[in-house]
Amino acid sequence: MELLKRLDEEEIAVFDLETVGNFERGNKSINEIVENLVQKGFLHRLERGKYCRSTFRDENVIGAFIAQDSVIAYWSALHLHGLTEQFPNTVFVQTTKKKNAVSIFGANYQFIKINPQKRVGVTYNGYGSYKYPITDVEKTIVDCFDLPQYSGGFAELIRAFYSAELAAEKLISYCTSISNIAVVKRIGFLAELFEKNNLGAFIEFAKATVNRTYNLFDPFGITVGEPDSEWYLRLNLARKNILGIVQNQY
Repeated sequence: MELLKRLDEEEIAVFDLETVGNFERGNKSINEIVENLVQKGFLHRLERGKYCRSTFRDENVIGAFIAQDSVIAYWSALHLHGLTEQFPNTVFVQTTKKKNAVSIFGANYQFIKINPQKRVGVTYNGYGSYKYPITDVEKTIVDCFDLPQYSGGFAELIRAFYSAELAAEKLISYCTSISNIAVVKRIGFLAELFEKNNLGAFIEFAKATVNRTYNLFDPFGITVGEPDSEWYLRLNLARKNILGIVQNQY
């Protein structure tokens, strides 16, 4: 009970054995105490050595906690930033360490491993026990263009980009960190098509980055459509169709 009281006082909802290792515990090992509380239903074991209060269910806090160098990202972040009304049935967690998908308390978690230099643009949502890391709006957009299979659909990503308030300098920084020229082309093309005047500096950066290799605009589409010789994109999704996607949001 002293351990539970200490967890309450310090607003700790998720923890590992190292976190509570220096708590007062008499003659018993901390592992013995924690396991006893798990058996009695006061704590829940998330995975080996990691625990939470039995009533705690915040899936974003839990997802970020169980992976190293982790951050809530991709479709999950799009939804949390209010950039999509599509609700993901999986919590997408970006991490620098390989980790297999898991299910905890009925929530499914998918972990996407990235190189450490791509771990930028991290901010935080929530307070106290409910605080967790999440990619900021610009990094979320860049990440979803980088790995669109985790974005909830390419049309949904186009809508998110159209409605997002974005800072050009952040887009430039994050695009530089991921080193994916095709992403820079697609974002630059859309910024120009949607006449996002505040992204002028990014459009200039993107045009200076363009190479002479054609990429499909929609990476999930087939190799058809008008070639755009300025952006070196094959528009397998025509301009009028792109504008139709954002003009008829849902």
